[in-house]
Amino acid sequence: MLKFVSNTAWQVISRVSVVLLVGLVIGLIIGHVAVVLAVALGVYLAVQLRNLLLLDRWLRFRRVLIPPDMAGPWGDVLATISRIYRRKQFHKQRVLRLLREFRRLTSSMPDGAVLLNADHEILWFNNTAAEWLGLHRKRDVGMRIENLVRHPDFVAYLDGSDRGAPVRIPQAAGQDGWFSIYLVQTRRVRQRLLIIRDITREVRMEAMRKDFVANASHELRSPLTVIAGYLDSLTDDPSLGPAWAGPVQEMRRQADRMRTIIQDLLELSRLEAGGLASDDQFVDIGGILSLLRREMSGLEHRPKITLQLDSDALLRGSESEFNSIFSNLITNAVKYTPAEGEIHIRWWLDDQGAHVSVSDTGIGIAAEHIPRLTERFYRVDAGRSRKMGGSGLGLAIVKHALQRHDATLDVVSEEGVGSTFTCHFPLHRVATRAQRATP
Repeated sequence: MLKFVSNTAWQVISRVSVVLLVGLVIGLIIGHVAVVLAVALGVYLAVQLRNLLLLDRWLRFRRVLIPPDMAGPWGDVLATISRIYRRKQFHKQRVLRLLREFRRLTSSMPDGAVLLNADHEILWFNNTAAEWLGLHRKRDVGMRIENLVRHPDFVAYLDGSDRGAPVRIPQAAGQDGWFSIYLVQTRRVRQRLLIIRDITREVRMEAMRKDFVANASHELRSPLTVIAGYLDSLTDDPSLGPAWAGPVQEMRRQADRMRTIIQDLLELSRLEAGGLASDDQFVDIGGILSLLRREMSGLEHRPKITLQLDSDALLRGSESEFNSIFSNLITNAVKYTPAEGEIHIRWWLDDQGAHVSVSDTGIGIAAEHIPRLTERFYRVDAGRSRKMGGSGLGLAIVKHALQRHDATLDVVSEEGVGSTFTCHFPLHRVATRAQRATP
C-alpha cells in the first residue's frame, strides 16, 4: 500500500510530523502541550492557506502573472500544473493547425461539404457548398438544412433510416443541372457531414444513353423484321440447296435472338422512362404464376416446377409488368437448373407486405456477382448465357418494373446449391378480394 503514496504526500506527512514533534517538545518544556500544538497547527495551516491562495490567483491570471515561488509540496503541484498547461497548449495549437489545414483542403475540394449537428442545423460549410446551395455564413449557420434545401426527396432522405445510396436533386430553378447528396454519419459523434457532387454531366450522359438505346432499338426493329421475313421465305423455298439449310437456320436463330434483345431494350426503355405504375388495376398474382408454371411445364428437358399459393390477395399495378417480372425470374431458373433439379415458386402475405419467391437447385451464383446481377447485359458466365440465348436484360427489366411498383428484389445464392430470387411488395399495393369487390 505504501508504494502507491507519492513523494509529495510523503513530504506533507513528514512536514506535519515535524511541526507536531516541535510543538510537542516546546509544550512539554513550558507545560502547555495542547496550546502549543494548536498554535503550531494553526501557523502551519495559515502557511498552506497562503500558498493555496497564491496558486489560485496564478491559475486565474496565469496569462499575465509569473508562477509564484513556492518550495516543497506546493512547488511540486505547481510544476505538475505547469506541465499539464504546456501540454494542453501544445495539443491546442496542433488541433488548430489541423483545423486550418482541413478548412483549406475543404475550401479547395471540388465537392460541397456541409457539417450538421444532430438536429440538422448547419455548423459549417465550404465555399463550394455555399456557391451551389446559395448559403451565407452570417445568415445560415445555425439554420436547419431542410429550411434551405426544400426538395422533398432530400428531406425524405435526411429523415430516413436507409441511406445506402445518395439522393439526386435538381439544382436551383433556372439551372439545368443535378446534385448528388450523400450523408456521412458517425456513431459516436452526433454530427453529420453532407457531401454534395455536381452530377449534371453524368445525368445528361445517362439520358443520352437511354435515348440512344431507345431510338436504336426502334430503328433496328424494322430492318430486322424484313431480314427475318426473307429468312422465313428461304427456309420454305424448296429450291434451296441442302448446303444452305444449316446456315439459314442459324441465321433465323440469330435473328430471333436479336428480336428478343430489341424487344427487351424497348421494354427496359419504357420502364425507365415511366414513373410509378398505376395502382388502379387489381392483379391476380396467383393466376399469373399458375399460368407461367403451366407454360414452363410444357417445355422439354425442364426441371420439376412446384407452386405454393399461400394467399389469394391481389396486387395493385400493371398486369403486363407483373407478368414480365415473374416470367423473367422463372425463365432464368429454368435455364440454369438441370432437368433433374427442382424449382419452387411461392406467393404469400405477411405483416411486411406481399412476397413472391422463385427458388431453384441450379448452378448458383458466386457472392461477388450478386450486387451486379441487375445491370444491363451483365453476365456471370458470358459463354453459357449466350449459348442459352439470353439477352442479359431480364433482371434489369425485373429491377425497374419492381421499382415502378415500390418493390425490391432480394437475391440469395450459393454456387452449386441454387438461388432464391424474392420480390417484396409493400402493403399499400396489396388488396383483398373484398376490397376489389367494393365499388
